Amino acid sequence: MAYQPPPLIHRKRLLTWGLTAAVLIVMPLIFKQSFALSMMSQMGIAIIFALSYNMLLGQTGMLSFGHAVYFGLGAFFSVHALNAVGAGNFHWPVTLLPLIGGVAGLFFGVIFGYVTTKHSGTPFAMISLGIAEMVAACSLMFPTFFGGEGGISTDRVVGNAVMGITFGPSIQVYYLIAGWCFVCMVAMYALTQTPLGRMANAVRDNAERARFVGYNPTHVRYMMLMLSSFFAGIAGALAAINYELVTAENVGVVASGNVLLMSFIGGIGHFFGPIIGAMLVTFIQSALSNYTLAWLLYFGLFFLVMILFAPGGIASLITLHKPAWEVAQVRKLVPSYIVAGLAGAVLLVGVISLIEMIYQVETKAEQSGTEMSLFGIGFDAATVMPWVVSVCILFVGALLLWMASRYVRSSWTQVAAVINARRSA
Repeated sequence: MAYQPPPLIHRKRLLTWGLTAAVLIVMPLIFKQSFALSMMSQMGIAIIFALSYNMLLGQTGMLSFGHAVYFGLGAFFSVHALNAVGAGNFHWPVTLLPLIGGVAGLFFGVIFGYVTTKHSGTPFAMISLGIAEMVAACSLMFPTFFGGEGGISTDRVVGNAVMGITFGPSIQVYYLIAGWCFVCMVAMYALTQTPLGRMANAVRDNAERARFVGYNPTHVRYMMLMLSSFFAGIAGALAAINYELVTAENVGVVASGNVLLMSFIGGIGHFFGPIIGAMLVTFIQSALSNYTLAWLLYFGLFFLVMILFAPGGIASLITLHKPAWEVAQVRKLVPSYIVAGLAGAVLLVGVISLIEMIYQVETKAEQSGTEMSLFGIGFDAATVMPWVVSVCILFVGALLLWMASRYVRSSWTQVAAVINARRSA
C-alpha cells in the first residue's frame, strides 16, 4: 500500500498552533519588565536551536557533540551581514537576516555533513566533536572573521525605520524572535509528518530495515543534518540580533553541550520535549544565576535527577498521564503528588541550605564573612547549629519523600487497575 501521509492541518493541531501564537503575542503584554522580555527572547532562540538538535538526536538517532558549529557560524555570517548593512555596502532587511544565518548553517551542513553522516552511532558523535574542536580552534586562528577573543559586535538598529520598527526596543526584538520561532516550529513539525521525517524515524529505530525497503540511511541522515543546520543557523542569526555580539563561545563545545542538555531534560522522544527543555534551561541560566553562585551545581544536580528518575525527560512524565486522563482518573493522583511535592520541598530546603553554607564558608568568607541570610533567616555559617539543622532537614525530607513515593505508587496502582478494566471492557 502506498504511503499516505497524515493530514498536516486538522482541528486539534490548528487549535494548538493558534494557542501557541496567542501565547507568543500575549506574553510581553503580561510580563513587561525588561528582564522578562530579555529572558523570553532567549527562550525563543533556544527553542529553535533545541528543536533543530532534536531533528538529529530525537528523530534520526544521531548524537552530535558539535551542533553549535552551525549555530555559531550562522551567527557570525549574520553579524558580518548586519555590519555591512550598517556600512551601506549591503542591502538586506533586518527582519529577514535570519535567512542569511540559515543559509550559512545549511552551507556548512552540506560540507561537514558529507563527512559526519558517513557513520552513525559513536563514530558520528566523535567526528562531530572533532569538527567542533576544529572550528573552535579556527575562531582564534582567523581573528579577521571571528574577531578573536573579543568577538564581533554590531548594531541592530540600521537603515530607515519601517512603520516605526527599528528593532531598538527589546519588545520589537522579542516579536521578531517570536515570529521566527513560530514559523520554525511549524516548519520543523511539518517535516516530522513528511516521508523524510518518517524515514528518519525508521533509520533511528532500525537502519538495516530502512535499507531493505529501498532507502539509503546515509542519505537520510545527510538530509536531516542539512535541514537541522539550516534551522540552527536561523537561531544563531537571531542570537546575533538579540545580543549584538558574537564570540568564539557561540561555536564552542559548551554551547553544543547546552543544547544537548535542553533536549535531554525536555525529552527527545517527543516534539514538544525540547521546547520545554529550552524554556526551563534558559530560565535556570537567566534567573537562578542572579541569585546564587551555585546555580551550575543546582543545574547539574537537576540534570542528574532527571537522568536517574525520568530518563525520558519532562515530556515523558506528561505523556505518562495520558491513559489516566482518558479515563478521568488524574484527580486520584493529585493528592499523592501534593504530598510528594511538599516532601520534596523539605528535602530541597536541606540541600539548598548545605550548598549555600558551603559556598559562604569556602568562597565568600574572605569578602563578606560567614554571616549570611537564607530563607529570611540570618545566621553564622561558621557555627555548628546551622549545619546540624540543615542535615536534620535533609534527612527528614528524604524520609518523607520515601514515604510519599509509596503513596504515589499506591495511587498509580489504583489508577492502572481502572485503566486496564476500561480497556478490557
